[in-house]
Amino acid sequence: MKVIFLKDLKGKGKKGDIKEVKDGYAQNFLIKQGYATQLTTTSLGKYNRECEQQKELDDQLSKEANILKEKLDKQILTFKVKTGEGDKVFGSISPKQIKEELDIHGFKIDKKQIELDHAIASLGYHDVKIILYKNIFAKIKVKLEK
Repeated sequence: MKVIFLKDLKGKGKKGDIKEVKDGYAQNFLIKQGYATQLTTTSLGKYNRECEQQKELDDQLSKEANILKEKLDKQILTFKVKTGEGDKVFGSISPKQIKEELDIHGFKIDKKQIELDHAIASLGYHDVKIILYKNIFAKIKVKLEK
């Protein structure tokens, strides 16, 4: 029996895969548990419509991410920090602090999207990568000053 996978199933198939499986396995496990549906002209048509909708959504989100990227690439966030002997910074700047500063500037970014290669713990400019969408990244500058 041919089935279309509705969800990822480790070792068997990914969402959208069309595979030939044994009838019993398809009926008793895949279809019953909601992992797949039997391949028919109706289910294939529904699957194709869903793919088109997903592609349109991806295109829209990608456009929005590119617009946001252009704005963020120009952004410089400045943090006033306390320093000790030899201009050594006490503590470091966290993704949460960067997120809060971006919120103040009107950007809605989740702290999970902020990627730090190393702790920001020295005076000066630092590049911070922000993941906006699948392969779209923005780089903002974070400036630490006394």
